[in-house]
Amino acid sequence: MPVEPLVCAHTATRVSSVLNRDVKQFGKQHLFDGSEETCWNSDQGTSQWVTLDFPCPVKVSQLHIQFQGGFSSRLCTLEGCRTGEELVKISELYPQDSHAMQISFQVEETVLDKLKITFGSSTDFFGRVVVYHLGVLGERL
Repeated sequence: MPVEPLVCAHTATRVSSVLNRDVKQFGKQHLFDGSEETCWNSDQGTSQWVTLDFPCPVKVSQLHIQFQGGFSSRLCTLEGCRTGEELVKISELYPQDSHAMQISFQVEETVLDKLKITFGSSTDFFGRVVVYHLGVLGERL
């Protein structure tokens, strides 16, 4: 099976919040721009999330993520579904509180049109999460 990046220009992305509503500086577009100098920075809160609505069905197999140390998540819950269905839990990941790219997350392969990544239990006292890179890899069907 070929493993390729699944997020494209036609993938609809939503996030739970943006720090001080400053979308230009900290918005969701920075999750996938490949720049080491930009990031998505959530506002404070107990649980932050990102949803991805893919333009066609995909089979997700890997998740790559780079947090800012001190603003990472101790627990990432992945949920997914096909169009018109309810989200179901796919897996739980336990990232390190580190600025390093974390690429070792293998995901139970599931065919889906929508993926939700919930960042629970932030290492930041106020619940903020900072993500420099989010990569969702797998196969387009």
